[in-house]
Amino acid sequence: MLSDLPIRKIIHVDMDAFYASVAQLDAPELKGKAIAVGGGGPRGVISAASYEARQFGVKSAMSGQLALKLCPDLIFVKTDFERYRSISNQIRAIFLDYTDLVEPLSLDEAYLDVTENKKGLYSASLIAEDIRQRIYDEVGLTASAGISINKFIAKVASDYNKPNGQKTVNPEDVLPFLEALDIRKFYGVGKVTAEKMYQKGIFTGKDLKSKSLEYLKTHFGKSGAYYYDVVRGIHTSEVKPNRIRKSLAAERTFSENLSSEIFMLEKLKLIAEEVSKRLHKNNVSGKTITLKIKYSDFTLQTRSKTLPYYVKEAALILETAKDLLYQDRLNNSVRLLGISLSNLNTNAKIPKKGKADNSTISVQLKLKF
Repeated sequence: MLSDLPIRKIIHVDMDAFYASVAQLDAPELKGKAIAVGGGGPRGVISAASYEARQFGVKSAMSGQLALKLCPDLIFVKTDFERYRSISNQIRAIFLDYTDLVEPLSLDEAYLDVTENKKGLYSASLIAEDIRQRIYDEVGLTASAGISINKFIAKVASDYNKPNGQKTVNPEDVLPFLEALDIRKFYGVGKVTAEKMYQKGIFTGKDLKSKSLEYLKTHFGKSGAYYYDVVRGIHTSEVKPNRIRKSLAAERTFSENLSSEIFMLEKLKLIAEEVSKRLHKNNVSGKTITLKIKYSDFTLQTRSKTLPYYVKEAALILETAKDLLYQDRLNNSVRLLGISLSNLNTNAKIPKKGKADNSTISVQLKLKF
């Protein structure tokens, strides 16, 4: 029952077309124009697109060549992750002015638990407005926000009035909101799952809610229980300010397909050095090294090896990656190589600061967000 759950005030802040907006911020002549971050060159893949480009159907993970066909006037700009991280840190500092319970999901989005906040403000909606205004005034970018009783609904709501808007789902509105929601809007329902649900007559939250727990488990496996709960507004995951990193990786897409392991060694060396750099920066090491291989026909293969000791030096990472490369014959010419380290030495629990009170609070239908 929703009325038996802890009630929190959760905000999900999502920057609007972050990478592209940063490019337009740094180069004002690009404002109002269709731009794509990354994707330049014959083999490039787009990392992000401005809203002007999205109107033509340009989107992330699309090849630059296809994007140009859709939008002939598309302007390509290079990625600049150091710049993105710098701005992300500015934005996070604004979040921390309101609460210590900030859980970053990426450089451009985060959850905030403002049930108890540093400003002593009662309304989470007003806090979200204040945060978005400060991001615009101090950083020069726009953000969207979703506000509700848990992380799931807040995230869904943040996409509701994009760009540069926000959506509040009050406790009394949670169930009607979810019942009317298109199933494609449910966080955690991907394209393949949505198609499967359509085939079974599930188009909205109301349709999903009509299915029993047993039915959803039978047809959607382990995810069935998740779908059963979230459509009823049940999602008890807390905002965790100290999320433990599980892996670090780097990869490269080549301008021309490579057909010999010998030609790949130089590329692997550069990738291993980048992974090592990121490990040192985050002060972590790992035991499991995974080699990612994407072939010219876009099929993907991974090969892994777990070492008896932690590593973060480029030479040791490269040595293992080479062993994995030579472990078996390649299926085809290769367009991408990547190296990731997992099983990191971050397993020790990090003390939580300012953890919210998780005692059960009855839902007050007139509680204002």
